[in-house]
Amino acid sequence: MLKRIIEDLDTALQRDPAARNRLEVALTYPGVHAIWGYRIANFLWRRGFKLLARIYANWVRTATGIEIHPGARIGRRFFIDHGMGVVIGETAVVGDDVMIYHDVTLGARSFDNGKRHPTIGNKVVIGAGARVLGNVTVGTGARISANSVVTRDVAERTDVDASEMFSI
Repeated sequence: MLKRIIEDLDTALQRDPAARNRLEVALTYPGVHAIWGYRIANFLWRRGFKLLARIYANWVRTATGIEIHPGARIGRRFFIDHGMGVVIGETAVVGDDVMIYHDVTLGARSFDNGKRHPTIGNKVVIGAGARVLGNVTVGTGARISANSVVTRDVAERTDVDASEMFSI
């Protein structure tokens, strides 16, 4: 567990040029706090303590402004920069080395049971205000620009610009 905490702190230091040291990140970065809170809630969720997991996740959302459903699956070295307003839904899957900015939604487009949230590949960057909606896949290395709305699959190493949002 300590190795994962240090990895999270080091990821923030690598991804954010304003981050000066591990202590500063540990004490002042709500994106890191939200990830740590998610991991605890996800641990509870996977062991069948679903109500407790949701209560704890709600408390983390109140404290950080970042809502990550405890049922989501998130990989390693995930970084949320300026995280206020981030929402990650229950069936979302996020790969390793993913970075997202504030006000990003990984949300659903239906009320169906089953997989209804996006799958985000490894090494993806999602810009501020972007919405990735539905059971879509964003391929490895893709970059989604700020304020884009993605409702279809995005190929690996593709750049999605907000002006293209209706054609993707």
